[in-house]
Amino acid sequence: MLRLRVCAPRPGYAPRGTAGKIESDAASNCDRRNIHAGLLACLCARTVGVVPVRRRRHGGSRRTQEERRSRTQARLLDATMDCLVDLGWSGTSTTEVARRAGVSRGAQQHHYPTKMVLVAAALEHLLEAQRLAYERAFAVLPAERRDVAGALDLLWEVFRDKPAKALTELAVAARTDDELRPLCRDLNERVLQVIVETFERLFPANTLTPEFTDSVLRGVFAMFVGLSVQNALDDDESGHQEAVLRTLKDFARQLVPEPGASPTAASTAVPTRT
Repeated sequence: MLRLRVCAPRPGYAPRGTAGKIESDAASNCDRRNIHAGLLACLCARTVGVVPVRRRRHGGSRRTQEERRSRTQARLLDATMDCLVDLGWSGTSTTEVARRAGVSRGAQQHHYPTKMVLVAAALEHLLEAQRLAYERAFAVLPAERRDVAGALDLLWEVFRDKPAKALTELAVAARTDDELRPLCRDLNERVLQVIVETFERLFPANTLTPEFTDSVLRGVFAMFVGLSVQNALDDDESGHQEAVLRTLKDFARQLVPEPGASPTAASTAVPTRT
């Protein structure tokens, strides 16, 4: 920090252009242009004092405007998902989202002017975050569980988590909301696209045709949506959902056997790539 010595003028004396003599410490490497603006408020001082002046910052020590914008948007999007889970579509408002995010209404409206724009952005943000989290979770599974059955176990965990409940809430609300319905219809396709792309990345050696893979994963998606609704009501108290999941995993192992495993009757009966 540069320290400057300000010498007060004699009473009644004010030379043109300055009110005192300015001296800089010899150790400073700051030129006069850099310190001029900071001294304007001190030029009329009547006593000698030491005025601290900060050096100009360099590099990445100061958060950029882009970083601040990204942080604000992330807080708004996360708060939106929390509102949908806790309050539902009808109870979610931009005012409540801004309050939970800890930002002003003006900042919220600057980034996302309407509730629909805010929710659409939150859903896209959610899908990408869920995809990355899912792939990271699969990568750290024990080797013996890093197969199609392990992938289904993780997917079931995703469907029982809070973000998936928010998606279900929107889908139910869209049935009677003409404005929301197109968004949810497009959202279903985006979710399916993410599931298919993730499956292809995790199991690149599978020989299923794209058409068959798409149909099977659509069936898995529909099944998990229904199971998650039931799970939200009874938390699988009777164990029926777990039984369905076990059967699904047995079937999936036959469609996508582990490398080196002998093909089964079921796996030879499905369409494969040649």
